[in-house]
Amino acid sequence: MKYIQAFKFAVKGLRDSFISERNFSVHLIMALIATIVGGLLKLNLNEWLWILLSITLVIAAELFNTALESLTNLVSPEYHVLARKAKDAAAAAVLVIAIFSLICGGMIFIPKIIGLIKN
Repeated sequence: MKYIQAFKFAVKGLRDSFISERNFSVHLIMALIATIVGGLLKLNLNEWLWILLSITLVIAAELFNTALESLTNLVSPEYHVLARKAKDAAAAAVLVIAIFSLICGGMIFIPKIIGLIKN
């Protein structure tokens, strides 16, 4: 019973993030686009692993960022330099992972798209 309740809380967290966090929604839409393009380009298993790793890392980082922002707002409702630093660091982590994902996607998708254009 505890596992079912924990799963429900996790799904609620995903839903709440999708509804209330614009960046989370953008990342999910980009993940859907990458998945569709990957299917159209017939990625191999290794390529799919890199794409899915990238998607998972971005989504997880965005969820951690949202959790940290919410907790920081609860603990420090007024502006505080340490709260800003915590939020900025969490946002930077998402940025680093998003850049990694763009690089992975570019290395996989661009050569395949160029190959399609040439043929």
